[in-house]
This record gives sequence, C-alpha cells and structure tokens, in this order.
Amino acid sequence: MNQGQLFVVATPIGNLDDITFRAIEILKRCPIIACEDTRVSVNLLKKFNISATLLPYHDKNERLQTEYLIQKIKVGVSVAIICDAGTPTISDPGFRIVRECKKNNIEVIPIPGPCALTAALSASGLPTNHFLFLGFPGHKDSERVKILEKYAAFEATLIFYESCHRIGKFLNNIFTVYGASRIVAICKELTKIHEAILTAPIADILIIVKEMTIKGEFVVLIAPQDYSL
Repeated sequence: MNQGQLFVVATPIGNLDDITFRAIEILKRCPIIACEDTRVSVNLLKKFNISATLLPYHDKNERLQTEYLIQKIKVGVSVAIICDAGTPTISDPGFRIVRECKKNNIEVIPIPGPCALTAALSASGLPTNHFLFLGFPGHKDSERVKILEKYAAFEATLIFYESCHRIGKFLNNIFTVYGASRIVAICKELTKIHEAILTAPIADILIIVKEMTIKGEFVVLIAPQDYSL
C-alpha cells in the first residue's frame, strides 16, 4: 500500500481571500486536516466548502497526535497541517510531525502562502536583504532584555512576534536597550480592517502606541543600529 503525504499548508493571516487556489485544492483532497484550533479553522473550511475531519493539533497534544497521524499516513491517508494564521511550524505547531515524517521517509510537501513576518518585512521600509527572525522574545523583562542585548550589534533587521498583552513592555525594553533613535516598525492586524504598519524611531513609536487600540498579535521589526529613515 502506498503511503500518504503530509502537506504543510499556509493559510490566511487575517483576510480569508488571501488563501491560494492550490491550498484550497489540497485541503479539499485531504481527509484529515490537523489544525491548531478547530474553532478558528472551521470558518476557513466553511467559506471554501471544504469537508474534512478537523483534528486538534497544538502544543499540549502534539506528541500524541503526531503518533496518530504518522500511522494514518503510513496506511495511505494524506494529511494537511494548518495553523490559526500563516505558515505552520513558524512559531506555531508542526515541527514535530514534519520531523517524524522525515524519520519515516514520508513525503512532506509545502504549500506556500501567507506568512506574517514576510508580509510585515515587505511593507516596513526596513532592510530586507538580510534579516533574522527570532519568534516571541519571552514572557519576562529579563528574557526580552537578554535577547535584545545579544543582537544589539547584529547587522540585519530583527523580527519578532509579540502579543497584545506584552507589546507595550517589549517596546519599552527596546527603548531601554537600544536608545530613543533606533528605528522600529510595528505591524498589527495585518490584512484586516484595522491593519496598521508604523515605522519610526522607537521614542515616537511609544507615543503613537499609547493612542492605539491594542488587540491581536504584533510583528515588531528592529532596524540595524546604523540605519536611518
């Protein structure tokens, strides 16, 4: 019996119309779709008339679900993995099952599409030829300060994800470690109605953010230390 395949499918980061034709085709073909949160992914499936079994796949059950899905793939069932928004495995679940597929000689096929970090970078006005993605910087001030100090002189654009609950603290950390004139871009609610992309010295960003409605996740980009607008 032929093995199935694992499809790593990128889904919209906000506007559902950003999904690719190929992604829709693959999701319609796969009988099982592993997703981060079924309550979120069901809306995507409904919009595009996709009928499949949604299987919760997140940090707390990743190990168990990986074993189950590997067995399904081995008997010929193709599986798609998606996350709530963007590309799976990029600061989202999915790494474990991809790794196990590689160990078991199961074909892994990427279905590229939306990704918040590249969308933010493309519209930030910061250098794009060399950048470093560092994911979420940590829950504690000490963790955030440590990573900022480590890459203070790194000659590339630094990219972070941050939640609405910690964005203010993280921006203050940047100001403290890098000084008032460091150029920063913050991107919120990308592709949604209230999308905002702001690029300015961190001192100005802090003033602007005080007047903003803070919700959702942010992409924060920090320019190299000698960069100016």
